[in-house]
Amino acid sequence: MTAELPDITMPTLATSRPRRPIGRTLSLPLLATTLALLGACAAVQVPRPTPGQSEAEVIARLGPPTGRYTLPAGGQRLEYATGPYGRTTWMVDLDSAGKVTGSFQALTEANFMKVRDGMPRDEVLRMLGRPADRAGEYMNRQTWSWRYPTYECLWARITFEPDGKVRGGASLLTDPRCDVDH
Repeated sequence: MTAELPDITMPTLATSRPRRPIGRTLSLPLLATTLALLGACAAVQVPRPTPGQSEAEVIARLGPPTGRYTLPAGGQRLEYATGPYGRTTWMVDLDSAGKVTGSFQALTEANFMKVRDGMPRDEVLRMLGRPADRAGEYMNRQTWSWRYPTYECLWARITFEPDGKVRGGASLLTDPRCDVDH
């Protein structure tokens, strides 16, 4: 003989919905937000010019440069800075005929380490582009700072003597925007 179990139904509210695991509920909005942010990052990236393009083509594509420097061989270097809080500065080199010979991201630790004691201010500008910050220092010195892509939240600082020459070299220090003590 088998015993039959009684039919028990749980009361439900008319407004209740089937429950979904939290992971599914959060995943769609999180995915949409992530894709939107990645799309925004892609939109900020500067399209790199190709060798042989004319200066006019570069300016039509990237807009007016934020700086322009004369190169020793007679060409020009166009600066495309994203500062003061941007962490990239693209440099586009043109030959004496105004054609692109190359382009590069100037704000790298390797470039900061090329700065040497006694280097003229104009040479630093030509290599790194305009700084994010300029501050007056003791004895009429001036310190320039650049933010650059780093996971350690650093910025590079270079101090110039009153005669416009680098004092010491570049220092990589914690960016004050990231320093929790300030």
